[in-house]
Amino acid sequence: MTDNFQDFWVYLSSTPLMGLTLTLIAYLMAYSFYTWRRYAPWATPLVWATLLIIAVLLLSNTSYTTYFEGAQFIHFLLGPSVVAMGLLLWLRWADLKKQMWPLLGASLIGGAVAVISVVLLAWAFGLPPKIILSLAPKSMTTSVAMGVAEKIGGEISLVAVFTIITGVMGALMGPLLFKLARIKSDAARGFALGTASHGIGTASAFQISPTAAAYAALAVGVQSVLGAVLIPLIYHGFF
Repeated sequence: MTDNFQDFWVYLSSTPLMGLTLTLIAYLMAYSFYTWRRYAPWATPLVWATLLIIAVLLLSNTSYTTYFEGAQFIHFLLGPSVVAMGLLLWLRWADLKKQMWPLLGASLIGGAVAVISVVLLAWAFGLPPKIILSLAPKSMTTSVAMGVAEKIGGEISLVAVFTIITGVMGALMGPLLFKLARIKSDAARGFALGTASHGIGTASAFQISPTAAAYAALAVGVQSVLGAVLIPLIYHGFF
């Protein structure tokens, strides 16, 4: 039995199918755990699926390059998944349109705080410029953040890590902060999650309500547009 599994793994790891298969199995297992724990924030599937994939790659001595040959098919879907969030906005467009200017103002302030705070903290701790630039777009969705980082001289691989960590931390801490601050509005909670922790926060907002998910999707879209335009513009304007 063990020999058969080893032979199967050797065959699978030599093909792009390995990365795709491992990612899907890891996520399904993590999601099953998530539902078993009744959607507890700390059990979010992304965290446990990522840890499971890392463990398998380390134990099997499989390089990330080999893994990504298959995982890139899922990575490609990051872009379309952001566009698909537009359906949530369309379904609640009448309500969102009435609050356009307050939401835009909140998005500008939230995005500015996210960028300025992390840049100042990184600078205060003496981090290298490359890392500081990689941290700047961390609150945007991964596909957009990587493009912004490339424009301002950040390290794309670092951006992906920082973006995921930001999303996970937002999804984990968001419900607790809402409880402490006594924020009960689904719209406010969803918009905050989308602004601070992009797509992962939006996934967390789905567990709150469809309204929270719609506002989170709006926040992700607005942050992506504003960040993609303003961050490179400000960087090249001052540096």
